[in-house]
Amino acid sequence: MALLKKKPEAEPVRMNAGPSDASVVAQLAALRKMSVVELKQRWETLFGTPAPNNSRSYLEVRLGNRIQELMLGGLSRDTRRVLDLLVKELEGKNTRKAIMTDPRKPVPGTRLLREWDGAEHSVTVLRDGFDWQGRKFKSLSAVARAITGTQWNGYRFFGLREAGRDPR
Repeated sequence: MALLKKKPEAEPVRMNAGPSDASVVAQLAALRKMSVVELKQRWETLFGTPAPNNSRSYLEVRLGNRIQELMLGGLSRDTRRVLDLLVKELEGKNTRKAIMTDPRKPVPGTRLLREWDGAEHSVTVLRDGFDWQGRKFKSLSAVARAITGTQWNGYRFFGLREAGRDPR
């Protein structure tokens, strides 16, 4: 059995208190001026592994993403969880059906009230959708469209926001 060589940690691009947009843009611009050999060296520095190929465009895009990830932060925990669930589902490794719900969705039984065009509309949150005037909908956006006749973000139409988001 061959011993696996542990990947070295990616070299931080910058360790100051907060990255500036200018420093990120400068590093991204520098990628365009590098040769393929220099891009492959930068890859090894940032990823800790040899570059997978010699495609200049591929290396530039992936290195640009990695620089931004290291300087500005990666995906949120919730986003990583959803992506992991999707991968498991695609690979058929889910032993039970994963329930991926929008964190903004109220608990089943909640009544949402919204006045529109002089009439008050009441929507009941169900476990697998929404009920409005005895009709079942899969999304709040579909309910909002039925009420207004135009396309709406359902959560925005009913005044629901993500926790911690700026109300503007």
